[in-house]
Amino acid sequence: MNTKTIDQGRRRLLAAATLGVAAAQLGAERTQAAPSQGAGEFPQPLRRIKAGVLEVSYAEMGKPDAPVVILLHGWPYDIHSYVEASAELAAAGHRVIVPYLRGYGATRFLSDATVRNGQQSVFAVDAIALMDALSIRQAIFGGFDWGARTADIVAALWPERCKGLVSVSGYLIGSQEANKAPLPPQAELAWWYQFYFATNRGRAGYDRYCKDFARLIWKTASPRWAFDEAAFERSARALENPDHVNITVNNYRWRLGLAEGERQYSALEQRLAQAPVIHVPTITLEGDANGAPHPEPAAYAKKFAGPYAHRLVRGGVGHNLPQEAPRAFARAILDVAAL
Repeated sequence: MNTKTIDQGRRRLLAAATLGVAAAQLGAERTQAAPSQGAGEFPQPLRRIKAGVLEVSYAEMGKPDAPVVILLHGWPYDIHSYVEASAELAAAGHRVIVPYLRGYGATRFLSDATVRNGQQSVFAVDAIALMDALSIRQAIFGGFDWGARTADIVAALWPERCKGLVSVSGYLIGSQEANKAPLPPQAELAWWYQFYFATNRGRAGYDRYCKDFARLIWKTASPRWAFDEAAFERSARALENPDHVNITVNNYRWRLGLAEGERQYSALEQRLAQAPVIHVPTITLEGDANGAPHPEPAAYAKKFAGPYAHRLVRGGVGHNLPQEAPRAFARAILDVAAL
């Protein structure tokens, strides 16, 4: 064993020890989150930039030369899931980028000819394109729901671009092949909307009742979150994007193998189908009242081979953890950044 190998091993052990100490110090805050109704706006107008196949609309906070954090939202939510957490991170010395995903808010495709594709890999490709457009070499990624899956993929396939990872509900990378396996009836019931979207009736229903649908998901995924009505209305506007229905339906149909992905992303999906291990420093989070389908922490712990910790956030915290428990989420980002 040479000196370089020994030094690398020592650094890994030191990073793991540091993460463990931080986890111990933050135990009380981590296990009992102060509730948030989700109110608040980003303090400045949103920005726009051409990146890959999109013109991306995004919020930015913090100094432009500060270390970068990129936060990715889920479905059917939007960038406002991160208003409070972003403010804390900016105050702590980070530049925070919060983009609308394809099919949300003011983000638009540059060409009408581009396929309105929702397969998992394209969101990570979009994230890398945004980094390139903003001349960001490396960032810490954080996310929940679709955003957590996207952050996981970036960490797995482009680790040189990902300094660290905070992923709500852990390892969410999947494959069409894995999704062929049937689940027990109770588990299948939790995915009712996936089967709904598989039908023409479901697509038409989501198109007609998109806002009502989102409200139902918010309530069932976070049954103990007393979210502010203004917060819901503000986020629901992001679903008025002209591509939202197509992206959403394609995403869930692709998962079940009912929609084909684009050939240009096949090599990425083949790599993801192998369930690649993530090596960057990671903290996974879970709310104690998450009503949405989610894996148990023990099922994915071995998918994180670098410095790693899992935190259960108590206090009736549901699926939209960054908005329901912004301090716990921001604290996890800061702890990963310290490694």
